[in-house]
Amino acid sequence: MNKKYFGTDGIRGKANTDPMTAEVALRIGAAVGTYFSGKRSNNRRVVIGKDTRLSGYMLENALTAGLTSTGMNVLLLGPVPTPAVGFLTRSMRADLGVMITASHNRHEDNGIKFFDSHGYKLSDNAELGIEKIADEAARLAPPGEIGRARRIDDGLGRYAEYVKTTFPRNLRLDGIKIVIDCANGSAYKVAPSVLWELGAELETISAAPNGYNINDNCGSTSTDAARNHVLKSGAHAGICFDGDADRVVIIDEHGEIGDGDQLLALLASRFMASGRLRKNEVVATVMSNFGLEKFLQRRGIKLHRTSVGDRYVAEKMRENELNLGGEQSGHIILSDYMTTGDGLIASLQFLAEMAAKKCAASELLRQFEPVPQINKNVSVRRGFDPLALGKVQQAIEHAKARVGSEGRVLVRKSGTEPVVRIMAECSDLAVLEAVAGEIGFAVASE
Repeated sequence: MNKKYFGTDGIRGKANTDPMTAEVALRIGAAVGTYFSGKRSNNRRVVIGKDTRLSGYMLENALTAGLTSTGMNVLLLGPVPTPAVGFLTRSMRADLGVMITASHNRHEDNGIKFFDSHGYKLSDNAELGIEKIADEAARLAPPGEIGRARRIDDGLGRYAEYVKTTFPRNLRLDGIKIVIDCANGSAYKVAPSVLWELGAELETISAAPNGYNINDNCGSTSTDAARNHVLKSGAHAGICFDGDADRVVIIDEHGEIGDGDQLLALLASRFMASGRLRKNEVVATVMSNFGLEKFLQRRGIKLHRTSVGDRYVAEKMRENELNLGGEQSGHIILSDYMTTGDGLIASLQFLAEMAAKKCAASELLRQFEPVPQINKNVSVRRGFDPLALGKVQQAIEHAKARVGSEGRVLVRKSGTEPVVRIMAECSDLAVLEAVAGEIGFAVASE
């Protein structure tokens, strides 16, 4: 199914450039309001959160205008993590949740994510339905039924109080020194506050957003600054969020990085040992390391793989009634607590294990030895699909034959950027370099 506006995770693009313009946001807001108009006859409401990008103001106002024009009442949360929107959509009995963010991208980009009334991201069918309305005509409310907009001042506090309930009441973080990298994003207030209240000694970096510095050489995709702070300060661990705080990576006391796969392995083992892992099954994406799959198999845990995107992980979890899933990038979904990836809750689960076992972060972050993996991004023209070319397909098939049955090759178009993503895994690094280079050359030569 081809979608005009929606990608892997909502709508995304360069700010003030199609589709991330005020005009498109207005049209999408009216289309969403029309799509959900049949859900309830009156007092329909939508909560809107955003991260710290300058363009968030523009898109927030445009979405609000579109939504209120269809009779939706808008509740504005201001800067909050993406999972807070999913949580507050349910908590406030709203019909819809909206998050304005481009996640881990820099400030030049922005995006829009949508949640249904249960706090889950919208299905492909819902997105197609919204696009159809956007390209046709929204159903505008009569003058007496235009919606209202109001600011909600305590939304972040409600989320913070809930997050703390996910941390065991018999534990505290006293004596644990943590470096927090907030990516100059939407966790800049709530993450330090929650961890401090749980007793941690904190050193907070990248927590001064100015509209332009979100994810700028900081956060979960650029960990050098946090790693240096951990090593210089003698911290016990580092926690790095992305711009909207729905993902996290952990740094141990030696400066080594633990990604989402290592967190999944740790939590799967912990949950299984305590009888909490439903059906002894876990969900990850096709990008998760082959080493994770082997680790889980040895423990009798089944791994389901999905397409890239935490919403596909969440859908598979709901379909199979499972409670643990995530992505290598650091989206960890703990459905006992939250409907979507939540970096803060995931980090608290890790820190709870540190506190309970009184062990070093390094003892927890190396659950398995990863199979060597190469990830390569190749820029392409927007709208162009090089994967349909015969020579690219030949390069991919040749690569799969070279890595063999103990390796994997995955080539896909990004749903958020105009790039082709190449992933290859096998034990021979020379082979990895060669096959990734061959595929990259075939893609780039068009």
